[in-house]
Amino acid sequence: MEVQKTKLDGVLLITPPTIFEDFRGCYVETYNEKLYNEAGITMRFVQDDISISSRHVLRGLHGDCETWKLVSCLYGQFYLAVVNYDESSPQYLQRDEFTLSDKNRLQVLIPPRFGNGHLVLSETAVFHYKQTSYYNRAGQFTLAWNDPKFGISWPVKQPIVSKRDESAELLK
Repeated sequence: MEVQKTKLDGVLLITPPTIFEDFRGCYVETYNEKLYNEAGITMRFVQDDISISSRHVLRGLHGDCETWKLVSCLYGQFYLAVVNYDESSPQYLQRDEFTLSDKNRLQVLIPPRFGNGHLVLSETAVFHYKQTSYYNRAGQFTLAWNDPKFGISWPVKQPIVSKRDESAELLK
């Protein structure tokens, strides 16, 4: 297992503890509480979710003020953007970007008060995340995926977005 700091405080890039491939396919250990705790990732995850999307679908930027998320790509490939939305942080509105896939098996740990969004690069992708709190739609915030303040380099200029993401307002 390898854990790397990123340019955003609290956001970690993780290579899972076990990735085994042979002529039959592959086996990936996506989470092991003991090993993650030993690596300093001690939060307790209470819910797992997936979203399955088609090429050029963009979901986000979403977040809340209490949930840690451990994000991975189970199938396909997507581009992940993470934005610091903590007004008390010196890194407020700064971002980092990652490409996650079923080939590189990377994971990203995202703290509370950070928004995240992903854009599907493959025909289909399965986005998986573990969270430390139960989903609460009322507690969510939505940031405009195309807000120039973030400077996100989305690989697709006209993605497919939901009404929620389409109507998100630019920051003032």
